[in-house]
Amino acid sequence: MKGSILAMNKKYIVYTTFSVLVAVVMLSACRDKRSTGLEYARNMYDPIAYNQDQPNKNFANGATAQTPPANTDPIGFVKYEYANTKEGYEASAALVNPLAATEQNLLEGKHFYTVFCSPCHGEKGDGQGHIVKLDKGISAVPAYYGPDANSSRGGAMSTMPAGKIYHTIVYGLNAMGSHASQLTPTERWKVVMYVQQLQQTK
Repeated sequence: MKGSILAMNKKYIVYTTFSVLVAVVMLSACRDKRSTGLEYARNMYDPIAYNQDQPNKNFANGATAQTPPANTDPIGFVKYEYANTKEGYEASAALVNPLAATEQNLLEGKHFYTVFCSPCHGEKGDGQGHIVKLDKGISAVPAYYGPDANSSRGGAMSTMPAGKIYHTIVYGLNAMGSHASQLTPTERWKVVMYVQQLQQTK
């Protein structure tokens, strides 16, 4: 009899202690409405590095984002020497595609063309992409081949040199925006390679 009473007392003590602990934890969470309560492993979601717009005591001007030193370029940056002018466009005709005309490069060029160019220029390069078909107000999208396919800058689209196509991809023209931020220089040249294949369409 004594043993069962003692066992019951132990259970009661354990349950009571557990209940008190739960109550303390719950009440401590209600102390401050702005508090998020206990945080586990805070270093896993607080960044160690400074944010770009965060004040930084390590620099004299107190800013984290610093102006790059003069005459430096970002990593991976490829300088394009031709200006976004008529003269720059004409001068770009001297550029030659540095990539070999391999099946892989053409295949990748077709992929990038399909993603970025075909909505307006059409999958076949006929200037009849689905955006042109949906919006009857867009009519100045040139085809890359055919006797009536002329550039708004003058000259036939079917004979436009690789450098001028590349220049247009970099800066855009008329309603076409620049694709320099979407395509790396290598990807642009692959698109140029595929466009030049479309130029040969009869």
